[in-house]
Amino acid sequence: MTFVRKITASSLAVLGLAQSVLGGAPKECTSTTQLSCHNTTAVADTCCFNYPGGSLLQTQFWDTDPVVGPDDSWTIHGLWPDHCDGTYDSTCDSSRAYKNISDILKASGNDDLLSYMETYWLPNDSTGEEFWEHEWGKHGTCVSTLEPKCFTDYQATEEVSYYFNTTVSLFKTLPTYQWLADAGITPSSSKTYALADIQAALSKNHDGKTVYVGCSGSAIEQVYYYFNVYGSVATGQFVPASPDNSDDGGCPSTGVKYLPKNGGGGGSTTTTSSTPTSTTSGGSSPTPTGSFSGKGYLNAVTGGSQKGCIISSGAWYTSGTCATFTATSSGSGFTLKSSKGYCSVSGGALTCAADTSSADANVFTADGTSLANSNGNDWYADSIPSGSTQGTVYSEKGSHGTTLQIQWASV
Repeated sequence: MTFVRKITASSLAVLGLAQSVLGGAPKECTSTTQLSCHNTTAVADTCCFNYPGGSLLQTQFWDTDPVVGPDDSWTIHGLWPDHCDGTYDSTCDSSRAYKNISDILKASGNDDLLSYMETYWLPNDSTGEEFWEHEWGKHGTCVSTLEPKCFTDYQATEEVSYYFNTTVSLFKTLPTYQWLADAGITPSSSKTYALADIQAALSKNHDGKTVYVGCSGSAIEQVYYYFNVYGSVATGQFVPASPDNSDDGGCPSTGVKYLPKNGGGGGSTTTTSSTPTSTTSGGSSPTPTGSFSGKGYLNAVTGGSQKGCIISSGAWYTSGTCATFTATSSGSGFTLKSSKGYCSVSGGALTCAADTSSADANVFTADGTSLANSNGNDWYADSIPSGSTQGTVYSEKGSHGTTLQIQWASV
């Protein structure tokens, strides 16, 4: 018997993610009988039939370097409306590529949803907000059944909450970590597994359909669950399906690694007690490089405790995932570079950007594990950021009320 996951208002409530929207509601699809990707004739009503993106993929990450999410759970990548042949559209409506996802969810009463996303839907570089904006803009705007015309009494942005609610609700029915553990497949630094065993453990719980398993080298890092849908993504029935393309995921047939997250170290921005290695300020005499070498995280320490870290733009963030920086010896110190680009102190603020060339990058020095500046190893901010807020980090105190140290953690 085909296993169906139905995303309705009642099921969202059971999952603890009841939809609260100030505005209209998705169009009712009571007469819908065709399953996406299974129609034999054209379907005109794309509010009740997902087209052209009729193959819905709930994609998940297993990030170990840096660590993202709990040690015993995979995390959300997104919900992607692919065509039925493996191709896909992207960024289908730039006018709805909203840049304030957190605010939209809060305004629609979805604080619990946002809180869940801040643990289970995070990137391995950049902020949660940036990641959610990317997923919505690239994929969410391509879901035909969530277009504004598909809502009664539509109010701007209300489709956003349905996209994120459905994605999280679907993710909660797909506990990859538990399904693998039930088959004796658990994270390990020494054990390896056969790809067929991993796929069998997941397929068993996906109505016998194949689950895409993706690897980086020989280490598992992603899974994609494919679905076809009766009706709208907001309220319809998700029917398990197999991949509709020939991508094999790049995993070896044997010797597949499933590395533990707790062996990655340092990647989470969860606040932990940590005594700074150095509290020197003012008249310090920093050494050229200290412990800054290779790849690492820039942890933010204030009041004797780690409070988040520096993200790829150079901002301070406390509820996302740390960026990986590269420290490279240069002259009398070292340069720092993130995925955004080289880092410098520009206008008194720490910034990492693509338009900063290697020639313009600051040559930093260190005081042990702490990043130094001309005034010692103290850096400053207006306050400790919280939630999705990013804090600018300054090299001089001025009127900024919070003092922090930026400490290197090698990876």
